[in-house]
Amino acid sequence: MLTVADIMTKSVYSLRETDTLLSARALMKLQRIRHIPIVTKDTMFIGLLTHRDLLSATVSQLAEVDPETQDEIDAGIPIKEIMRTDLKTVEPGATVRSAAEILLNHKYGCLPVVDKGRLVGILTEADFLKLTISLMEALEEKSQG
Repeated sequence: MLTVADIMTKSVYSLRETDTLLSARALMKLQRIRHIPIVTKDTMFIGLLTHRDLLSATVSQLAEVDPETQDEIDAGIPIKEIMRTDLKTVEPGATVRSAAEILLNHKYGCLPVVDKGRLVGILTEADFLKLTISLMEALEEKSQG
């Protein structure tokens, strides 16, 4: 049976609650990610910041705020002001099916993977797409063989 540890992303970009929205925005853009787990200095998971959270904290473009001013605003807002703390996590030994059901039922884009409170990975929709592709390839090979 497949476990979360089998398909999760192990190298995770994370930030601390004292980092700013500016650093979160820069990290998301640079690494092309949409979810940033927030951890303490000893990697204890304490929250999550999503691209959607960043968008909702951004001054509307209708307000005609130039990018430099937006950066100044973002540099003064710590992540702890907008990060989510009321979300589910999953353990590395959980089944892929149970994790998929949590993602689907709660309409999450990711699940932080924690072991004894420490962040050890992240499970995203992309991880499930990779799994789907490999399963489809296996089925194609089986039907051709």
